[in-house]
Amino acid sequence: MNEDLVRNGNILLVPAVPLRGMVMFPNESLHFDVGRKKTIAAVKTALVKKQDLLLVTQKDTAVDNPTGSDIYSVGVLCSVIQAVKLPHSEVMRVYVEGKQRVRVDTIVTDKLFYSAFVEPLYEKSVASKDADLQTAFVRNAKELFADFLELNEQVPPDIIIGVEKCETAGETADRIAYSIPLEYKDKQAVLETLNPLKRIEKLCVLLTKENELLSIEEGIRQKVNEQIDDNQREYYLREQLKAVSAELNEGEDVQGEAEEYRQKILAVGFPEDEEKKLLKEVKRFSQMQSSSPDANVIRNYLDRVVDLPWNKYSKDNLNLENARRVLDRDHYGLDEIKDRIIELLAVLKMSGGVKGQVICLVGPPGTGKTSIVRSLAKAMNRRYVRVALGGVHDEAEIRGHRKTYIGAMPGRIIDAVEKAGTANPLILLDEIDKLGMDYKGDPSAALLEVLDGEQNNSFTDHYIDIPFDLSKALFITTANDLSAVPEPLLDRMEVIELRSYTREEKFNIAKRHLVKKQLKANGLTSKMVTIKDDAIYLLIDGYTREAGVRKLERIIGKVLRKTCIKFANGFEGKITIRANDLHEYIGAVKYTNDKTEKQNEVGVVNGLAWTSVGGEMLKVEVAVMEGTGKVELTSSLGDVMKESAKAAISYIRSYADYLGVSPTFYKDKDIHIHVPEGAVPKDGPSAGVTITTALVSALTGAPAKADVAMTGEVTLTGRVLAIGGLREKSMAAYTNSMKTVLIPEDNKKDLEEVDKKVLENIEFVPISRVEKAIEYTLVRKEKEKGEKKLENIPVEKRNTDSLWS
Repeated sequence: MNEDLVRNGNILLVPAVPLRGMVMFPNESLHFDVGRKKTIAAVKTALVKKQDLLLVTQKDTAVDNPTGSDIYSVGVLCSVIQAVKLPHSEVMRVYVEGKQRVRVDTIVTDKLFYSAFVEPLYEKSVASKDADLQTAFVRNAKELFADFLELNEQVPPDIIIGVEKCETAGETADRIAYSIPLEYKDKQAVLETLNPLKRIEKLCVLLTKENELLSIEEGIRQKVNEQIDDNQREYYLREQLKAVSAELNEGEDVQGEAEEYRQKILAVGFPEDEEKKLLKEVKRFSQMQSSSPDANVIRNYLDRVVDLPWNKYSKDNLNLENARRVLDRDHYGLDEIKDRIIELLAVLKMSGGVKGQVICLVGPPGTGKTSIVRSLAKAMNRRYVRVALGGVHDEAEIRGHRKTYIGAMPGRIIDAVEKAGTANPLILLDEIDKLGMDYKGDPSAALLEVLDGEQNNSFTDHYIDIPFDLSKALFITTANDLSAVPEPLLDRMEVIELRSYTREEKFNIAKRHLVKKQLKANGLTSKMVTIKDDAIYLLIDGYTREAGVRKLERIIGKVLRKTCIKFANGFEGKITIRANDLHEYIGAVKYTNDKTEKQNEVGVVNGLAWTSVGGEMLKVEVAVMEGTGKVELTSSLGDVMKESAKAAISYIRSYADYLGVSPTFYKDKDIHIHVPEGAVPKDGPSAGVTITTALVSALTGAPAKADVAMTGEVTLTGRVLAIGGLREKSMAAYTNSMKTVLIPEDNKKDLEEVDKKVLENIEFVPISRVEKAIEYTLVRKEKEKGEKKLENIPVEKRNTDSLWS
């Protein structure tokens, strides 16, 4: 039989859903959940076939599979607006709107879903003579409803407005009966009454009884409240709430969780304001259903708060001898930072705190900044947490997000403390010079409070929203480029520079630490593989060029992985790796000293440069050609370096006669200045003395010594000014086998920082004027040797005599 057809005139066959404990009314909307297979199938059928759905109430809510006798004879025909399956369950949530009362003729229960033959019921109209009676009933019902609202404030405002708009007796009775918490049997009685006047009269009787019961309950409640104190009242309410929740089979987990949060919060001992604030959140949580989104938000928030290590501290090990032993065992060299760490521990031991002491370790990559901080944490017996700041450009990454946002979480500082599990960890803020900034805020500004010992005792993360004491935590930061660190942030830190490693330091680090580390990482032992000293030296000189030892560690690991293949293929015995064997394992040497470059050349002078990865040799080449006075600068030179070249040309024009340079060279010669490795950007003023010397060499034809390097800024009058990074630059000169390095006179004091090995192998010549660099570097003709020195000639005579004529 076609279910869409009308049977016997007005009788319809439609899918049906028996309701438990609920009564639907016409012109009302209802959200409800269905879980029985037949009811789910009925809803789906109504949706697929675009049929109306019958909602009819069961007489007994305990019956799981009702038959015709278990269901009331009057229900409501509804339109299915939406049906959604709830995640992780078989339950479906349905939204319907009531259309019309119907009489249930027959219930069909032997199919996959409930269906019923129904006949529409029509409301009797009110006679004109009963119009005044209808008005009186409506007014009385609304007054009783107002009395109900005074006793029960849980009715939503939209329902109150809807009742006020009702004009007829039937509409008023239906709206009020549907909206108030009456027994479902009483609501069903109202639904079955077709005469609107009798229906509203019945409703008024029910409302009067309900108001009387609410008044009695309110009186009892007031008497009970007067007899119990606050604690007893709270206990009573909690037990009452548990009982109600248990009766409804919901909320048990929420109440248990809420009580657990409450006990944990009270156990911490928060200040009064913060404790009230957290307990208020717990109260809100206890009043929610466990599956609601707001409950999950509050649950996540309370979990993060109670998991923080409030008032939990690890005991420091302040044995200075033990700390020194651990640092020396884990790291070779780095004496300056080791001494500063010992001082820090001594202060902590004597004063009991390190308030305001923040150390910033600055140095090239791979020089051991991160690893020595890890060793310090081990020596102090403090929890170690590393916070990577590279690329962070949002202030919320430091301070956290407001918990009202979706996906909100604490900032990295609070997250680090939580991971540490103590309120006094050692927190490494790694790569602080790589912080960014955009429209979302400046994270470096957020770090000002974190690193300020006068303020961080009440650091407030936006998510936690409760002050946390960071004053007991020890902060150490690292950076590669100090110029990239904002000045206010730098002012809060004590800077310790980690220099580039010398060849000997790299050798000792590799032999004592890196080889052992890579042997363990590759499943080998020293009894299986040995790397000889000459092989380590060749790895340093021929396969790596770096300030630290990171690449050296990788190349050692590469060598050992090659030996792993032999052992994996069944080799038994010991492998000894010498310098001559490296080609077999890792190929040809990558870096060699080109002997042709060690010859004296015209217009080629060795300069020295500082980079973030250490010092480098910087050759300046100058070519002079017949032309019209054009000056060409190539090789990705920065503005400052270009200005140094212009200043050098102006200086040479000022002293052209004495230097043996044609006074008209700037008119009839084209000059091309180039620095090899053109793809690498170069800038800075310290190449001034090198450019000047190379220009004089090219313009006079005098070759420059290939074993001399120099650095220094030159003024228009020929004075040589101080530069930075002398230790790194001198190391580059030593690596490239220079014999002499010319440095500014004002940098003599910095020779104390230069490595002893470098001082033993290189002669450092301080100069105050560029003339001495020219005199020392350029090779003069034999007949001119022993003649007057350029730097000894008074300034006023330098334009009249020639050194090269």
